[in-house]
Amino acid sequence: MAILAMTSSQRSHLNQVMDSGVLRIITRNSPATYFQDRNQTSGFEYELAQAFANELGVRLEVEVAESLHDLISNVENGRVNIAAAGLTITESRQQKVAFGDSYMQVTQQLIYRTDKPAPRSLQDLLAGNLMVTQHSSHAQYLRQLQQDLIPQLSWIERDDAEVVELVQMVANGEIDYTIVDSNEFEAISNFFPHVNVAFEIGQPQQLAWAFNKFGDDSLLQAARGFFQKMRDSGELLQLQERYYGHVNQIDSGGTLTFLGKADSRLPKYQQLFEQAAEEHELDWRLIAAIAYQESHWRPRARSRTGVRGLMMLTRPTAKEMGVKNRLNAQESIEGGTAYFAKLHKRFDDVAEPDRTWLALASYNVGLGHVRDAQDITQSQGGDPSRWMDVKDRLPLLTKKKWYKNTKYGYARGYEPVTYVQNIRRFYDLLVWREQPEPTYTMHTEDTLFTASSEYITVPPLTEVN
Repeated sequence: MAILAMTSSQRSHLNQVMDSGVLRIITRNSPATYFQDRNQTSGFEYELAQAFANELGVRLEVEVAESLHDLISNVENGRVNIAAAGLTITESRQQKVAFGDSYMQVTQQLIYRTDKPAPRSLQDLLAGNLMVTQHSSHAQYLRQLQQDLIPQLSWIERDDAEVVELVQMVANGEIDYTIVDSNEFEAISNFFPHVNVAFEIGQPQQLAWAFNKFGDDSLLQAARGFFQKMRDSGELLQLQERYYGHVNQIDSGGTLTFLGKADSRLPKYQQLFEQAAEEHELDWRLIAAIAYQESHWRPRARSRTGVRGLMMLTRPTAKEMGVKNRLNAQESIEGGTAYFAKLHKRFDDVAEPDRTWLALASYNVGLGHVRDAQDITQSQGGDPSRWMDVKDRLPLLTKKKWYKNTKYGYARGYEPVTYVQNIRRFYDLLVWREQPEPTYTMHTEDTLFTASSEYITVPPLTEVN
C-alpha cells in the first residue's frame, strides 16, 4: 500500500518552519523590541527571536508591522509564524491568537511633562489631552475605564505612532499625556529628561509571543521549551540585564548636562574619536562615552589621584601607550583608545557585549582587580565571562573577607560597576542622538495633523474586532 506524502496543511506548524528553513516573525520598531542601528540590528525581542531561530536551526526573517492591528492579523492569517513584539496578554487578543509563556511582567504608566503639574489621579486626565496607540492594551484599558468609571473620559488614538514618538510628543508639549508599558519607558526614559511617570495604571500585565490560535500548537510548545531553557541557563536574565540593567543610572539633570556638552564640546573632538576608533576597529561613540565619563570632554582635566587629560591617563599608562603630553587632546584620545583596545583583547574568550563591559571595568579599576572578581565569581558558581555575574562580585573587593585571598587585594569595587553602567548609558545617548528626529506639528483643539497622518478624537470608540 502506497504511503501518501503529507500536504503542507497536514504537517505540523513546527515541521513547516523546519522544512522551509525560515522562522518568520512580525515585530515593531522600538528600543525595547527591534531597531536598526547603523552598525547592527538590535532589540530585546529581536535577540530573543534570533536565539529561538538558532535553536531550531533556521534563518530568522523579520517583518515590521504597520500597526498593532497588523501584528495580530498577520499571526491570525498565518502570514507569519510569531508576533514577537512586546505584546501584553489581554482577553480581547486571546480571542484571536494563542500566547506562549510570559517572559516579563510590566505595568502601564502614565507619562507627563515635568514642567507641568503632575496628575495625581485618573480624574486629572480630564484636564488635558491624552494620546495612545490604536489597538493597544492601553486603548483597551481606557475603553473599560470609560465604561465603568469615567464616562466623560476622552483620548486620542493614533494608528501609526510608536512609543518613542508618543513620549517625544509629550516632551515637545504637543500632547499632555500618553501611556507606556514600564519596560519600554525604562528603555527610553533617559532620552527624554523632561518627562516622567505620574503613576501606574491598572494591574501588572504579562508579555508573551503570539502564535496562530487555530492551528496545531507544535511551534508554541517548542517556544515554551526554548524559554524554559533560557530561564534555566540564565540567558534570559542576562539578556534582560543587557537591555535594562543600565537604565535609569543617570538622572534627568545628568542627561541634560550630557546632551548640552554633546552639542558644545563633542564636535571639537569627534573626528579624533572617529579616527582613533577606526584604527582599533572600535565604535567611536564608545570611546567618546569613556572620555565623557572620565573628563566631561575636558582636555586639561585632573583627578585627585593625578590622572590627567581627556581620557584621564595615569603616567605609567601614558608612557606605555607612547603619550608624551597627556593634556594634548589628540594624544590622549589615541593613547586612551589604544589602551582600551589592549584591555579588550585580553578578554578575547568572552562574547560581546560582556567582553566590552569587562574591558571597561578594567579601564576603571585595573585588569588585575577584574580578574580577581572573575575568580570570586567562579568560586561562587557564577559565570566569569558574564558581566551580569561579575558586577555582583566586584563590590566584594571592598571586604577583607574576600580581598585578603585575591592576588591584587583591596579595590573600590563599587566604582567600576557604576562606571560601566554610566558609559553604557552615555553610549546609548550618543547612538540616539544620531537617529533622524521625526517632525511634528502642533495640534488644533479637536484634530491633529502631520503631512502623512491624521488623528481622531475619542470618545466613544467601540472595540476593534
